[in-house]
Amino acid sequence: MDYPEIEQALIEFRNKKGWQKYHNLKDLALSLNLEASEVLEIFQWKPSDTKLTDEEEKHLEEELADTLIYTFYMCEKLGVNPLDIVANKMKFNQGRHWKTEK
Repeated sequence: MDYPEIEQALIEFRNKKGWQKYHNLKDLALSLNLEASEVLEIFQWKPSDTKLTDEEEKHLEEELADTLIYTFYMCEKLGVNPLDIVANKMKFNQGRHWKTEK
């Protein structure tokens, strides 16, 4: 699936569930933060070089998907393509960090 197809599927799912009323930027940002915390929880109390089990990797994938879904919903509310804003940020960072690395 490409991004427009994913976005359409997410919107259809949201609308089918009747969740539109909850999808404002503030509540989506809160949900994004909560899901990001669940990503962090997978690594809590483990040494940084610990190899994740297959079950933990699957759990991590699910939590990363949740964070992406909320990010995509926020981008939809803002009317921006997440791939475009990432590309723009990369260009900005390259210009900013290029100067310090010479």
